Amino acid sequence: MSHPVRATRRRIQREWGAVVEGVDDCADLVAEPWDTSRTTNAERVVVPLRAALESAGLLEQLSALLVDAVDAAGCELGASPVPAPPYVTVTSRGPILRATIDPGRLVIRFDAFEVVRDPGPAYRRLDGVRLDVSLE
Repeated sequence: MSHPVRATRRRIQREWGAVVEGVDDCADLVAEPWDTSRTTNAERVVVPLRAALESAGLLEQLSALLVDAVDAAGCELGASPVPAPPYVTVTSRGPILRATIDPGRLVIRFDAFEVVRDPGPAYRRLDGVRLDVSLE
């Protein structure tokens, strides 16, 4: 793991815990009405998760988190991120933040769901949120 990635991960863990908890709470709301522990329909994850994040004000906070993460990496953004693609995207696994910086692309994933491939693709709620920071 590179220095910018470590610095970014530490900053998120220290300064943005409430946002990570908020993503976790929104993911719980999404999975609550499911009949089983998983769903085979990605739309049953993406659409309600985006709505829950937006309702909680977290999409805007994720944009601010991205700005702070880039700063923690010792880099600068060429433009102010907005709470929409390509900067903030809600996927079937959870929110993904992306920023193009001098050494490459900083990618921050908040995995709240996992893809299960047996017997076919399905989406299952993780126990919490896994934070993944990478420089691509």
